[in-house]
Amino acid sequence: MDILRYQADYHNELVQLWEASVLATHHFLEKKDFEAIREMVRSMDFTALDVYCGFLGNRMAGFIGISGTMIEMLFMHPEMIGKGYGKTLLQFSIEKGAKEVEVNEQNQPAFCFYKNMGFEVRNRQELDHSGMPYPLLKLVYKEPGAGV
Repeated sequence: MDILRYQADYHNELVQLWEASVLATHHFLEKKDFEAIREMVRSMDFTALDVYCGFLGNRMAGFIGISGTMIEMLFMHPEMIGKGYGKTLLQFSIEKGAKEVEVNEQNQPAFCFYKNMGFEVRNRQELDHSGMPYPLLKLVYKEPGAGV
């Protein structure tokens, strides 16, 4: 998989991938909330973050956005989930120093993915950043061999 920095001409493909990924993984979202978030994503300036896209040939398999030590987003095309590409993007971001992430508590597959990758729960908040009732778990990467 080639990992390329986001470019504006990737926008439509990235938004389509985000939508397919969320529809496949975020079954807990109310339809109205999904639609509101989708509009926010469509209008988002992805150049404001360090966003990297994983490509298999000319097809985007997934993307990850980081800001400092925070992984702001990681979404995979549904057909690419479970094939190691998300792990590759996550390891790429860890190497860049991004070692914290927030995950929806209801998204157990994502929580298990991060846990299996060495992340541990630091805290929980009842509402997401938009004030919606989707609890978030803040996870922090634990370096292999760090502590017992």
